[in-house]
Amino acid sequence: MSEPTPVLPDVLAQIQALPSSTRRLIVCDVDEVILHLIKHLEDYLHERDLAFLSHQYRFTGNIGQRKDRTALTSDEVRRHLLTFFDEVSHRQDMVHGADKALAKLSENWDIVLLTNLPGGHNKPLREKLLSDMGIPFPVVTNSGAKGGAVAALAAQRSAPVVFIDDSPTNHTSVQASLPSAVQIQFIADARFRANAEQDAHIDLLTGDWQETAAFIRAIF
Repeated sequence: MSEPTPVLPDVLAQIQALPSSTRRLIVCDVDEVILHLIKHLEDYLHERDLAFLSHQYRFTGNIGQRKDRTALTSDEVRRHLLTFFDEVSHRQDMVHGADKALAKLSENWDIVLLTNLPGGHNKPLREKLLSDMGIPFPVVTNSGAKGGAVAALAAQRSAPVVFIDDSPTNHTSVQASLPSAVQIQFIADARFRANAEQDAHIDLLTGDWQETAAFIRAIF
């Protein structure tokens, strides 16, 4: 089992600024869960004669030249992701049903949106985009694996915690840092979801918000 992930100081400061609460908590990712990521990133890549080399759920080693299929280096992938978020994060489309499902769940749950944003500098744009979509929940920006941040969010609560994210790395991190969390791996893109292996600690693998909301209501 992986070691627990520490929470970064700037992330902890954001968490400590949230209102205190003892209600049930849903910690929900944004990209590829609430907002489409893959389809926008694919458009961005194609405009630059780049492409996903497979539908395996990773970026490093899986983005390369469309013609000769040469993979980009990790530094090149990171540079493109930074540019992508600068150019596209203010206009990503919502995953169908996310607004209604989260609004209904928020009647009985606190919802915090935990998103990995390079440098966190897109946070105001992301908050406005989500709020304009009817998703006005607090946004915490993180970097790297999310286990420490999820554990910190849950620290003052005795009630259940649900973690919703697309990344297997983040789910592994949460399993190490907060094994009591209910884990839902949500991948909106059907191609990437079909290639995802459901690890033992994943309680639900889905790409559907109606199914997600019904699952959460049923287990609690």
